[in-house]
Amino acid sequence: MNFLHETEGSRAVLSVSELNHSAKELLEHALPLLWVCGEISNLKCYNSGHWYFSLKDANAQVRCVMFRHKNQYLDWQPKDGIQVEVRALVTLYEARGDFQLSVETVRRAGLGALFEAFGQLKAKLENEGLFESARKKLLPPFPQQIGIITSPAAAALHDVLSTLQRRMPSLPVVIYPTPVQGDGAALKIVEAIQTAAARAECAVLILCRGGGSIEDLWAFNEEIVARAIAACSIPIICGVGHETDFTIADFVADARAPTPTGAAQLACPEREELLQRAANLCGRMQRMMQRGIESRMQETDILARRLVHPGEQIRNQLIHLQHLRERLAGAWLRYSESRHWHLRELSQRFAAARPDISRLIEQQHELGVRLRRAVAHRNETLAMILQRQQAHLAHLNPQSVLERGYSIAYAADGAILRNSDQVSIGDNIRVTFATGWSKASVSEKGK
Repeated sequence: MNFLHETEGSRAVLSVSELNHSAKELLEHALPLLWVCGEISNLKCYNSGHWYFSLKDANAQVRCVMFRHKNQYLDWQPKDGIQVEVRALVTLYEARGDFQLSVETVRRAGLGALFEAFGQLKAKLENEGLFESARKKLLPPFPQQIGIITSPAAAALHDVLSTLQRRMPSLPVVIYPTPVQGDGAALKIVEAIQTAAARAECAVLILCRGGGSIEDLWAFNEEIVARAIAACSIPIICGVGHETDFTIADFVADARAPTPTGAAQLACPEREELLQRAANLCGRMQRMMQRGIESRMQETDILARRLVHPGEQIRNQLIHLQHLRERLAGAWLRYSESRHWHLRELSQRFAAARPDISRLIEQQHELGVRLRRAVAHRNETLAMILQRQQAHLAHLNPQSVLERGYSIAYAADGAILRNSDQVSIGDNIRVTFATGWSKASVSEKGK
């Protein structure tokens, strides 16, 4: 329900629950998630893990609640009287009608500016390429001397020295003292780095200090320190704070260690480990030499077995030569026999394929006689057929018919007259006889 949109003449009556619910929705929609600065007071931590406190300034205060699933991620414990900045949602506790802030996260007052400065400097240096791995120097595997840049009173120095003493007791260490916290600490750190680079007496440098708040570690977030690390000709290992702490120096340094102790471990190898590696290598070398000697001994035995007296070699070669001669003689004999049988086979095939001239002449003469007989017989047959055809043609010749006393009558248009219906009385016709012809006129006709 949105009671703000009720008309002036409306008489709707709201319950308290409806009123508080509408007010809560109005607040949460009208005011987004925001940051609020103030002093903590009346902080109460319940067994449920939820925190309840008030945030106040000189003129006003507001109730706040931070639930367990939100505050469990804080790495510090808020207290009454400290200035903080909270990121919260403005809301209303409906059951009691209390105006309050539902807090998402808390940070110390002023850290927002520090985080913003940290982010801006990190982005700037990253764009310049100071974080790229290509420009970072490799750490020496076996440094002759190690330099430590830190405060002589820092507990981190004791941790680093203890670690170096345990890992490599004979390794010389040079300490470049400098304050690592407070005003002017950044400039002192830069001077220590430049002094170590100018003296060039160490193979690697360790820049370290123990953990602390962002304000405590801020000297390592200064731009001058980052640029001094980048310009240093000696590889620098940064071991500042705890494992979760990150500073600008960590990104610029040639290597980053999670703790000062970790930086000492990166700086030099462990003596026991080197001794163990040396022992392993020595053992491997001895085994390789032993295997090499054994292999050469075996090769010597093989060569000794292959070594033969020159006279024995000559005899063996003579025997081999005799064997080759016998093989050659046998091969030549087999080849000669094979060629002989092949030549004999070819002779037989040639003899079988050679023609008999006298028999072929006889056969040709006989074929000539048979051809003449066949031609004469064929001529007689054709003459008889021709005579029969001539007789048949003579029998069918119209002239022969005419010679027997018949004649052929033609109409005026030249058509042969076969029927009296083809002419009329008075028509002129032509009559052909065996010899000659004459014209006539039809004077009478009948069937």
